[in-house]
Amino acid sequence: MRPRFVLPGLACLLALFTAGCSASPDRTGPAEPGATAAAAVVESPPPSAQPLDSAAENALPGTADWRITRRGRAEEIEGYADRVSVLPGEAFRLHVSTTRRAFRAEAFRIGWYGGLGARRLWESAEVPAGRQPAAEVDPVTSTVSAPWKPSLTVPTDGWPAGSYLVRLTATGGAQRYVPVTVRSAETTGRLVIVNATTTWQAYNKWGGHDLYGGPAGFSDRSRAVSFDRPYDTDGAKLFRLFELDAITVAERQGRPLAYLTDNDLHSGATPLTGARGLVTLGHDEYWSAAMWKNVERARDAGTNLAFLGANAVNRHIRFAATVLGEDRLVICYKSEEDPIGRTDPSEVTVDWRIGSPPRPESALIGVQYTCFPAEGAFTVTRPRNWLFKGTGVRKGQAFPGLVGPESDSINIGGPTPRPLEVIAHSPIRCGTPGVSSSDAVYSTADSGAGVFASGTMRFVCGLRGTRCGHGVTDAAIPFVTRVLENLYAAFSDGPAGIPHPARDTLDQPLG
Repeated sequence: MRPRFVLPGLACLLALFTAGCSASPDRTGPAEPGATAAAAVVESPPPSAQPLDSAAENALPGTADWRITRRGRAEEIEGYADRVSVLPGEAFRLHVSTTRRAFRAEAFRIGWYGGLGARRLWESAEVPAGRQPAAEVDPVTSTVSAPWKPSLTVPTDGWPAGSYLVRLTATGGAQRYVPVTVRSAETTGRLVIVNATTTWQAYNKWGGHDLYGGPAGFSDRSRAVSFDRPYDTDGAKLFRLFELDAITVAERQGRPLAYLTDNDLHSGATPLTGARGLVTLGHDEYWSAAMWKNVERARDAGTNLAFLGANAVNRHIRFAATVLGEDRLVICYKSEEDPIGRTDPSEVTVDWRIGSPPRPESALIGVQYTCFPAEGAFTVTRPRNWLFKGTGVRKGQAFPGLVGPESDSINIGGPTPRPLEVIAHSPIRCGTPGVSSSDAVYSTADSGAGVFASGTMRFVCGLRGTRCGHGVTDAAIPFVTRVLENLYAAFSDGPAGIPHPARDTLDQPLG
């Protein structure tokens, strides 16, 4: 059983991960005069009514000009969207604050596009703008919100499903991202990519508070965090670190893909009925009961599951509405102080494994979170497993630095799916007493669904090789790429456990 400890804030975690690499104003009213900009479609996308054809989409011209080139000071330009996800053709509004006289916005879909990484689908004219009110902090929950008027409306006519970055550029050049997902209308026959929006928000320190701390530390942490505010740093830090590269591999393959967010998994607005597989990316920690239920139901119907990062499904959350809409507040007290305990103890927002009743994530994933900080080499133990086909790996072959900064291990004696095959057992240096290893596993459910868990938060980072830092070498690039290609291919074809049954190794010596 993992010790009951509280993780340090994201600043510490990311330092380990990225080294080297009163009444609120009316926020639903009309924009200020002159705030709506004319939109210009700059390329000709496929019809939005059609399901995503990722092969055809990625054959369209891309652009290398999607990255932020000058971040500047935070107050120069920052913003947020009033929708976490939209269907193709649905508009959303941007709420922007800037110290400059105006800004413009551009929308980029993330993909392969011949290696350029994105395609520009839309850009605005110059939008007159100014500084919006300061952050509001709820005195009870330390929830931060930005009580801003909407600045412009963004149409998504003709936008295919996918992960998007809206780049804001202030007069004078400072830039920030606003991430938005154009979600799929259905998932039947598709591999579903999930953006970990609840985890992005949990670690969002914009306004001085997140779920890990505030100005005074853990004591004045937020007990609930709102999507009604910008993301900190460049606006899309966790998306870039944990998700973007794995999405690029999937888009390059041209498999039938669908896109959802954690918020969509919770609402069930796009059912997982008939989905071939579901992929959560490098860090998807915060899950509601409805998210768990919907994904478990899909697995039991034959939908494959992939957890590419460690520490997934660890924190129990609830959703609530804000003034801008449903499910825009993520509640997580991380303690028994959660007031819902008086009426519904099953929804108290502590770690899933210490809830009432306890529900360790290993029951769904096959492993559970055990270590922070972790450092180690990803060490192969089952080289003939189908996931390693074409990699040329040998038993005992190790990939330096690929395990960390958080890691998972098998849960001996706990709820664990069987058969479960430990395909990598990696010795690690761990800051959690009594933990000395990390495990990557593959299991199969009675439905035939395959379930893969990498056991490390740096698996996606390995796609960047030495640019990942932490001693990761460029040998990780072809290795992780091929594992993901094998995974995406098999998980797109149907229940992977039928052609690739797990060979149980749980009772065998590890290593």
